[in-house]
Amino acid sequence: MTRVLLVDDHEVVRCGLREILLESFPGARIGEAGDATAALELLAREQWDVAVIDLTLPGRDGLFVLEAVLRSRPRLPALVLSVHPEEEFAVRCLQLGAAGYLTKDSAAEEMTAAVNKALSGGRYVSASLAERLAAVVAGDVALPLHGTLSARELEVLRLVAGGYSLKRIAARLDLSQKTVATYRARITVKLALSTNVELTRYAMRHKLVE
Repeated sequence: MTRVLLVDDHEVVRCGLREILLESFPGARIGEAGDATAALELLAREQWDVAVIDLTLPGRDGLFVLEAVLRSRPRLPALVLSVHPEEEFAVRCLQLGAAGYLTKDSAAEEMTAAVNKALSGGRYVSASLAERLAAVVAGDVALPLHGTLSARELEVLRLVAGGYSLKRIAARLDLSQKTVATYRARITVKLALSTNVELTRYAMRHKLVE
């Protein structure tokens, strides 16, 4: 029996994914979580064969969940599913150790192929992403500036762009305001920007926020 952990905050999306997976993997055990906390609880309580993680979640984001999965269950393949285009997050997710990256407009057949690839120990990469990765390796395409940000810095950038104050970000990430301010300062240096307005415009321009 294939055991799949679905992590997505939209019940309709989880329902659709569940139907796709059950059609391709009859009798599969499908676990569902709507946020990072629920995902980590299921991860600790049960054994899974593959995890499918939405990048945008309430509270801690999908990158946090991905890192937690890779840290606590390094042999568990994790696929990232996102509304964000491949060029913005796919390379980072693969660098972290994801077993693949799919956008939410992917066909059902692509989801099935990605899960099968992950279950077999491989990594799923779409044709378009494979071309981009080849271009990056060849030096024909440069990674965007936010590609230099750590996962935590990217998380802070997205929250700043979402209108969160340093105090709210600190509470959401369970950090001190001083630590969040330090992350923000590093972000401004790496992106060569200074104000929250500029950071927000950058994030929106690169589709880092919905």
